[in-house]
Amino acid sequence: MKNSDSNSNIVWHEGKITYEDRCKNLEQKGIVVWFTGLSGSGKSTIAVEVERELIKTGKAVYRLDGDNIRHGLNSDLGFSEEDRNENIRRIAEVAALMKDAGLITLASFISPFQEMRKFACKKAGEENFIEVYVKADVETCAQRDPKGLYDKAKQGEIDNFTGISSPYEEPKNPELVIDTTKLSIQESVQKVLAEINDLV
Repeated sequence: MKNSDSNSNIVWHEGKITYEDRCKNLEQKGIVVWFTGLSGSGKSTIAVEVERELIKTGKAVYRLDGDNIRHGLNSDLGFSEEDRNENIRRIAEVAALMKDAGLITLASFISPFQEMRKFACKKAGEENFIEVYVKADVETCAQRDPKGLYDKAKQGEIDNFTGISSPYEEPKNPELVIDTTKLSIQESVQKVLAEINDLV
């Protein structure tokens, strides 16, 4: 999160269209829905279904997924704590831009550290941000894991794996907690949609 000395020569160029203008044009409020939780907790699965349901109702929505983003925008980053923070910093900036465009932005990232989730909230604006903690214990996530990542992490083949060799800081006051050890995917989706509809 370092700033270059050359940033002092960069000036923000204001346009003539506001966030409110874009929201009015799309007939919705631009927001960021931030899904956080362990790998295998169900973040991406829920986000995919939420996106589909919102599109059905005519909403303008876009989904940002952790693995997908690492194929492009963040392909240069590893999994050290510094790189993980940079990963979330970039996504938070992108999500905030999409929010400003009036889109409902679904961001699905492990985002294990509280500090970076707070950063994402600040960039989008607290009034435009829904933190969804997709909760499941490590054992359950490992059982669901189709790639065998948890086994590899336990064997030392993957460094800095959240829940095994790297910590996950549980959200303290998320807007929504989805316990996927107790709720079905459809039940989880409905809870997220209700939270979104209350805001947009």
